[in-house]
Amino acid sequence: MTTTPQWTFADVGEGGLLIGRAPATGDYAGRLRELARRLLADHLPGVYDYVPASTTLLLCYDSLTISRAALVEQVCRYEDVVPPVVATSRTISITVEYGGRAGPDLEEVAAATGLTLAEVVRLHTAAPFPVEMIGFMPGFPYLGGLPVVLNLPRRSVPRVMVPAGSVAIANGRSGIYPAAAPGGWHLIGRTTVLLFDPEREPPALLAPGDYVQFVAQATHF
Repeated sequence: MTTTPQWTFADVGEGGLLIGRAPATGDYAGRLRELARRLLADHLPGVYDYVPASTTLLLCYDSLTISRAALVEQVCRYEDVVPPVVATSRTISITVEYGGRAGPDLEEVAAATGLTLAEVVRLHTAAPFPVEMIGFMPGFPYLGGLPVVLNLPRRSVPRVMVPAGSVAIANGRSGIYPAAAPGGWHLIGRTTVLLFDPEREPPALLAPGDYVQFVAQATHF
């Protein structure tokens, strides 16, 4: 691990450099995305890809073209010029059918939080959620900004299969399952919006830095 006044660096294999902010305050996820954009835009030799997460950035590089020390030195040159991300975000509306068979855990969520079913839906649709990262499966968005009152741990017993399009919450985040898969989040609704299509360019509908505005298309309660 290497630490500078602005960044932390950790190795991931021979061709990966995991970068974090030091200290981790403010919109450092946005700063990390902007750092990656600038490094790629400047065509830094040896850097060919990046993978943003909610608190870190993985730079993929060719160690035969650029050394770790040289890459760290290049990143440190951006300490004073990486601004927060502004004015480039997209807000994408996602229509959701809440409750009933589409959201089998909505009643449990309401009971656990002391809210009515309508209040849970109102809170979940009140404001846009920032896309912090894409992970777990292709196109799955980890959405920050879940209201504190809806912050519940994952289910004690995960489901063997969660239907595609399921809208879920757990551990302070909301998410959407692009395809059927096992999962342990609380299912409160379902959408027909296609989040991942390998025939589309880009295949994933959402990207880090976007915002998702959930819209109640129907409610069952």
